[in-house]
Amino acid sequence: MLRWLSFNRVGTWIFTRRHGELVGEDEYGNTYYRERGAEDWRRERRWVVYADDVEPEGSMVPPGWDGWLHRRLRFAPSEKPLPAPRWEREHIPNLSGTAEAYVPAGHVKRGGQRHPATGDYEAWTPGG
Repeated sequence: MLRWLSFNRVGTWIFTRRHGELVGEDEYGNTYYRERGAEDWRRERRWVVYADDVEPEGSMVPPGWDGWLHRRLRFAPSEKPLPAPRWEREHIPNLSGTAEAYVPAGHVKRGGQRHPATGDYEAWTPGG
């Protein structure tokens, strides 16, 4: 509970309890709410409460729910599921700053060696 409150803030928790109507939950455990009693779907307030075990980050919201949160979709994916495009891949979280982050060839973490230049490259030297 304390971890949840540290990320989702007490104000969000109180507002959710008083004004929120649960709309659904995604595969990551995030729950989605809308303002109870809103008259027009284009003006209703919508928000996400992130799962207990994750640090809040926008990339942890699936595309269908993102569209619903930003009012591009009238109905939430829990009410009217979106067809998954055949080219869509499984979500990969943002790995920047972790041991699994992408490191290109030639980076110091990969030995600092890169392929030799093809002749059209001239190294810069300071003061020269």
